[in-house]
Amino acid sequence: MATKLYNPVSLIRRKRDGEALDHEEITYMIREYSADRLPDYQMSAFLMAAFLKGMDDSEASALTKAMLHSGRVLDLSDLPGTKVDKHSTGGVGDKLSLILAPVVASYGIPVPMISGRGLGHTGGTLDKLESIPGFTVDLSLERYRSVLSACHVVMAGQTEEIAPADKRIYALRDVTATVESIPLIAGSIMSKKLAEGIDALVLDVKFGSGAFMKSREEAQRLAETLVGIGEDFGKETVAYLTDMNQPLGYKIGNWLEVEEAMEALQGNGPADVMEVTHTLAGTMIALGGRANSIEEGMAMSCEAVNNGQAFEKWLELSREQGGDTSVLKDFSKYRQAKHRLAFEAEESGYLSEMDAYRIGMASLELGAGRKTKEDAVDPRAGIKLHHKVGARLQKGDLLATGFTSDRGLLEAARDHLGKAFKISEEQPGQDPLVTHRIDREGVHAIKE
Repeated sequence: MATKLYNPVSLIRRKRDGEALDHEEITYMIREYSADRLPDYQMSAFLMAAFLKGMDDSEASALTKAMLHSGRVLDLSDLPGTKVDKHSTGGVGDKLSLILAPVVASYGIPVPMISGRGLGHTGGTLDKLESIPGFTVDLSLERYRSVLSACHVVMAGQTEEIAPADKRIYALRDVTATVESIPLIAGSIMSKKLAEGIDALVLDVKFGSGAFMKSREEAQRLAETLVGIGEDFGKETVAYLTDMNQPLGYKIGNWLEVEEAMEALQGNGPADVMEVTHTLAGTMIALGGRANSIEEGMAMSCEAVNNGQAFEKWLELSREQGGDTSVLKDFSKYRQAKHRLAFEAEESGYLSEMDAYRIGMASLELGAGRKTKEDAVDPRAGIKLHHKVGARLQKGDLLATGFTSDRGLLEAARDHLGKAFKISEEQPGQDPLVTHRIDREGVHAIKE
């Protein structure tokens, strides 16, 4: 049967006027753009119309499916076990994938993880992995399957074969001011995740100054959309809302975050990092069928760290993907950044606020991130924090230490740090870190 043809201008106009397009119409737009039969300017107009007028759940699902099937969808059904992955919407100091993936895989649950690079103030998992000497993330799909089969976990970059339409459309959104759209974000995330060959998915949707979604309400709308799409595709999907008003852990920057992840896998992780890790990993273990409840899964996650099996799994994966495990066991073997920046408290009192965005930007200025997709990243650059919100400080106490290979970057980072910390006379209250769980049954507040 011949493929039905549409007038793109008519579809753009209807979307501009707030009408919902059906599955075939959205599929047509994505297919034609992928085949270079629809020019950038028309896809840009369509994206702006969708950005301004929104898309309903059916449209978001159709968009996801069209981008998903623009490339290869992996079939991992021949590999035993329920395949479970995790996705985070990005934050400052978020090194959780490096911890929870080996935790979950240590129980024999396959974790097929295709990750992205950082852009702006949030770091990318691939950049962290590539800070490990020899670690290879550019895997063919055949090699991807081989590593997953051998280790029950693989951590790779997106190939040209995985959701190529999403890659092109995201690049267009980035230069047309249409990134901040919940349906477009959801379609982008889910098309890549579903292409991995997963059976279930756990999502970490962050909100706050260091997150993409600034308010909890925005994060909840995104989480509900993501869960709805996952369930539409027959994948059990659970999302958590987590606070990103201060960085996760104490270390920000690619190698620094690898260090903290290795410390966490050996039982010395910061409390906030481990709270979110065990929540997400415990849910993955439950979805993977190895625990009867999320609570049991969380206990198993703790046990995998405490008995060393998770760290051993990480070393196994690193060896399989070419990484130098000696530096993971002895950080002193890693070449350090040449220059340091000491940032001190200018008054006494309680640390009442830490602006995660500003701290992330300071890390970026030191060379840990990229301002454009073409920028090189300094794996040694970043920031080590010395306190968390609520700490009692004396004037002159060290708040943060910056690391960089370029002395000329220090002052720009200092400017951001100067606006990142607030010190007050009264000790602040502590907000919960994980606030809500969203699943097919609805939204559930996490009780403290």
